Amino acid sequence: MKIAHSPGELEPRPRAVALGTFDGVHLGHRRVLEVALSTGPALAPTVMTFWPHPRTVLGNEVRLLTTLERRLELLEEAGVGEALVVEFTAELAQMEPELFVDELLRPIGTELMVAGADFRFGRARRGDLQTFEELGLPVRRVQLVPGISSTAIRGLLEEGNVEEASVLLGRPPEVEGVVVSGDARGGTLGYPTANLRVDPDLLVPAYGIYAGAAAGHRAAVSIGTNPHYGGRERRVEAFLLDFEGDLYGERLIVELWRRLREERAFASEEELVAQITHDVEETRAAERPD
Repeated sequence: MKIAHSPGELEPRPRAVALGTFDGVHLGHRRVLEVALSTGPALAPTVMTFWPHPRTVLGNEVRLLTTLERRLELLEEAGVGEALVVEFTAELAQMEPELFVDELLRPIGTELMVAGADFRFGRARRGDLQTFEELGLPVRRVQLVPGISSTAIRGLLEEGNVEEASVLLGRPPEVEGVVVSGDARGGTLGYPTANLRVDPDLLVPAYGIYAGAAAGHRAAVSIGTNPHYGGRERRVEAFLLDFEGDLYGERLIVELWRRLREERAFASEEELVAQITHDVEETRAAERPD
């Protein structure tokens, strides 16, 4: 997928532009993408997305479902061939709708706008899909999918309900980070883990033990503070089943399929190892959500 960061980096040609933040690229987003993709080959399906998240620029706290890198990967997997990543700034938030169209959309050859029916843009969010039409750009309104939103998915993940979140996403939820060194306790227990450094802007699901997968292997995943050892700092650790190798410094995307249990302290290290063994057995038997 070609990724541009300014309109001048894209060849001006007839385009159907899917517009939105697309955090998580959930099933509602995919409906918008499918409408844009259906216009090809007469129009070039293109995504215009924003970074950082508009709500954070406007002073709100938002825990993101995906990094920008992962968002773009998911857009490519959905079939998108070109994407324009627009830097969202306070100035952009104050831009008049007419200027938004003239500076960002017309230069790339936009002939059709595709967005969710509730899309707003421009100064005081006074621009909507009708505004595009008034400015001479045809619009395809995509009706919202009831109950599906990035906000709803965040709420489910904060509860640890990864199975229901996967239904709204159309795929398992993920935790992404870079593998860093940890306490190495897992190795001494016979279950070496990959410890993730997670971007502080990303949402991490509720503390607990999860069955999932990473790097092509099933993974038993611990999110929490390691209460058995009196930990205080949140950690995300994944034991990859049947894996041998060194992941230090690697970017790792961990799928979460099912929450197995809460984290807790144990009466002895032997009891802890027995529970981890059981967690691994459950992970081996777990099924990936469709």
